[in-house]
Amino acid sequence: MSHPRRTSRRRAWAALALPALLCALAACSGGPGGPGDDAAAPATGVSPSPSGPPGTVFDGFRYSGPEDPALAAHGWEVRTGGGGPGIKDTWSAAGAGFPSDPSAQGGRVLRLRSSTDGTRQGTGQVEVQSTGRNFFTGTFAARVHFGDRPTSGRNGDHVVQTFFPISPSDSSADYSELDFEYLPNGGWGSVGPRLDNVSWYKADPPDRVSHTLKRRLEGWHILMITAMNGKVVYSLDGKELFTSSGKYVPREKMDVHFSSWFIDLPFTGAPRTWETKVNWFYYKAGEAVSQADVLKTVDGFYGAGTDYVNTLPKS
Repeated sequence: MSHPRRTSRRRAWAALALPALLCALAACSGGPGGPGDDAAAPATGVSPSPSGPPGTVFDGFRYSGPEDPALAAHGWEVRTGGGGPGIKDTWSAAGAGFPSDPSAQGGRVLRLRSSTDGTRQGTGQVEVQSTGRNFFTGTFAARVHFGDRPTSGRNGDHVVQTFFPISPSDSSADYSELDFEYLPNGGWGSVGPRLDNVSWYKADPPDRVSHTLKRRLEGWHILMITAMNGKVVYSLDGKELFTSSGKYVPREKMDVHFSSWFIDLPFTGAPRTWETKVNWFYYKAGEAVSQADVLKTVDGFYGAGTDYVNTLPKS
């Protein structure tokens, strides 16, 4: 991957607590959920005494919207600050939603909608990020829906659809970042489609190793990152794509981000909207978990009617 490192996010995060829901695991499995209704999910209650597997985070993103108090209580925020990457200072909460979706397990998703008319003023990028800095070694997984073309408007934008853990500060001495980046139309002089996996050691000057899968990926996929025993393994739908080791492994706790943003503005004209969806997020601290076991655990949460779990030790 030859593109320049993203610029500083200049993130201003509130100090948010990370309480968890009272939940119970069931031994049963659950398949993809039904369509549900079109109304927003009700705000989720918060329990002071979480239960579930130790060292586990799970979120099915069942929230009423960006202002739902449970979203912040569960350690998430929608970015509205300045900085890059992409078209600087165009981050907007308007692109984040939590609608029903018949293709999603449990029937609901986190939806990220980025849009542009080819001008900076007409561009909105979207990112949802964790705020607790609680993620280090272990297994990261998410069920993500990539889009190969806009849901409205002309195709051709250089959009980047992402899932990644990253250090809170780009200038950290122990900077860490592990990327899934899908570019359906390419960018930085390359053609698409392409899925880039990138392990970072330093942001400035850029020091990283990467791998590119040149394949169209419209639709739902299981994205996994396992960071254990001095190596990082990236996999897609159970197939290993890339391994990094040596200095290209996490060195400090990170936050988790999902985003959709534009590398540049190649043409002006009628507005177009790009959509990325996240069905669920799962993390297991300090353990390498197979995709089969991740899915079994996630099925158990859905089967028990559990929308959120956080049994990580308080930092």
